[in-house]
Amino acid sequence: MSESSSSLRQSEQQSSSQDKHTHPEPAAKRLSSDAGQEYLQIQPYAGMPKEVLLRYSSQARYRVTREVLFWLTVACTLALVGITIAVIALSPGCLGWWQGSPVYQVYPRSFKDSDGDGIGDLRGIRQQLDHFLYLNIKSVWISPFYRSPMKDFGYDVEDFREIDPIFGTMHDFEELLADMHNKGLKLIMDFIPNHTSDRHRWFNLSRTRDPYYENFYVWTNCNATHPKPNNWVSIFGNSSWTYDEVRGQCYLHQFLKEQPDLNFRNPDVMKEMIDIVKFWLDKGVDGFRMDAVKHILEAEHLRDEPQVDPNKPPELVTTEWDLHSDYTTSQVGLHDLLRTFRAEIDNYSREPGRYRFMVTESYDYDEVWKTMMYYSTSLVRESDFPFNFYLLDLPHNKSGLWAKELVNLWMSNMPKGKWPNWVVGNHDRPRISTSAGPDKVRVINMLLLTLPGTATTYYGEEIGMQNINITDSQIQDPAGKYNSVSSRSPMQWNDDVNAGFSSGANSTWLPVHPNYRTLNVEAQMQDDTSVLAQYRFLNRLRSSELPLNRGWFCYVHADAQVFSYLREFDGLQRAYLMVMNFGEKSAVTDLSSFPEFPERLKVLISTSHQNSGREFPKSQILTEPGEGLMIRYSTDTRFNPNHQGECYISEKACYLEFIDILYKC
Repeated sequence: MSESSSSLRQSEQQSSSQDKHTHPEPAAKRLSSDAGQEYLQIQPYAGMPKEVLLRYSSQARYRVTREVLFWLTVACTLALVGITIAVIALSPGCLGWWQGSPVYQVYPRSFKDSDGDGIGDLRGIRQQLDHFLYLNIKSVWISPFYRSPMKDFGYDVEDFREIDPIFGTMHDFEELLADMHNKGLKLIMDFIPNHTSDRHRWFNLSRTRDPYYENFYVWTNCNATHPKPNNWVSIFGNSSWTYDEVRGQCYLHQFLKEQPDLNFRNPDVMKEMIDIVKFWLDKGVDGFRMDAVKHILEAEHLRDEPQVDPNKPPELVTTEWDLHSDYTTSQVGLHDLLRTFRAEIDNYSREPGRYRFMVTESYDYDEVWKTMMYYSTSLVRESDFPFNFYLLDLPHNKSGLWAKELVNLWMSNMPKGKWPNWVVGNHDRPRISTSAGPDKVRVINMLLLTLPGTATTYYGEEIGMQNINITDSQIQDPAGKYNSVSSRSPMQWNDDVNAGFSSGANSTWLPVHPNYRTLNVEAQMQDDTSVLAQYRFLNRLRSSELPLNRGWFCYVHADAQVFSYLREFDGLQRAYLMVMNFGEKSAVTDLSSFPEFPERLKVLISTSHQNSGREFPKSQILTEPGEGLMIRYSTDTRFNPNHQGECYISEKACYLEFIDILYKC
């Protein structure tokens, strides 16, 4: 071998050796070439091939860890799903907007005048929306503002799809509704299904016997000289029948003769009225107050109704109180009609967060069982609740026993699980400040806002407005003919001209009450002890405290002066004891027989401001006439288990304090 050949081989060997160091053999190739030998690399490395990864993943320390993490993830997921299902299943239903706030009734003629003509209007309501927010009110019911001849101040409707010009335009309404929704407020409209105005297009076509509208109203043959087919009497007195010369028949009107009753036994009438409901729901209204529902149907046979006094001469039967209204109210089929309305309203409640509310108005007096029939059942829906007017009778007997009697009349007759409600004033009745006395306003407002269920506040009751005396020349509505005092005087906003209700030079449609200079919203907003301040405090507390907005209601004590009850919530350590003096004398209430109460009780708020914060031994709780005490105390002992016959709750729920959650119990 020559020297040059030897050098060439050495050079190739060196080059090969260098190539091996520069480009190492792939691990997979080396692994396969060393088959049967243990791969000795201690740690995996980035970019390792699948063969290496699979070799490591099969080792126990990696396989076990992976399986533990997998099953732990599965267990946590199942636990979260289970907890979610349990929370959903066990959580009580949320309160509806119509349950969580009082309903505030606005009488549009008298709330706020925006154009200076002396009559309140829709723009005026829009200007005062912040008043509702100040009071923590979320639901506003506005009395009728349809186009109307105003024979019954809007309850005689000429066109259900138009706004009466005295209140504004449809554009004004749409702006009002939009502003209300932007502020989180709900608008409840009045709906008048029983009758229309005699100027309504339907009536004019019916009296001329148009084929479609001929039977839209209740007509019957009668004699022009003696237009009384039977002895039925209208709500406003005298015969319910009026002869129409154009048609040559009599038509029925259970209210004014200018308010002919619709014939709901004609399915076309129901169809037209449903279309009107849909018209306003499409506009975006949040609910309806169904007016005078017990009058919607009448007996087809048109027989005379039995007299209350059988010996009274028939010609002297001139008022509704002279007859048993067996054939003109609460007829079979009435509730089917209302449930049909409800079904249509519910079609608009399917949109999340847009529940549509329905409340019925029916004065059934001592026949409370008839009122309870308007509640929905477990099988079919009707009204969310019928209005409860029994507290309007509080002034008839100023005592704690009477207050309890009126409250219990509703609570003991209400179907199980239903939602109660309370009314102490409206446009048809005297103001509570006048009928019960100014000294009772605070305690009645306290009662209204601490009873279970939904309160209804008539405009001005939050400041204690009073009736106004009016002369015969000032009477403008039918109700005024029977009463020389009115509960509809203009809202008292401040001490400016016309109480801030109207800035115009024109006189207001009814006089402003003379006490407006001292009794008004603006003045009471500056006074922490005012009726308004108390109302606002109680309403805000009610919305934030479980015992007050959805807890147990339990009777504690009642006597000639005092009515006392309790609000508590299972699982919550604080409760509220209410002690209210509706009588005419001071009283000492002894609750020492109840071991559930602490020995000493501290007043959270009193309607007599000087007693707020005062402590009483439970055997000597002193109240003055017209004084109400709200006592908040802490305890681990519940009252309702030991007094089940004295306690009520719409939907039972419990509170789990350590995780701050409600659950069904």
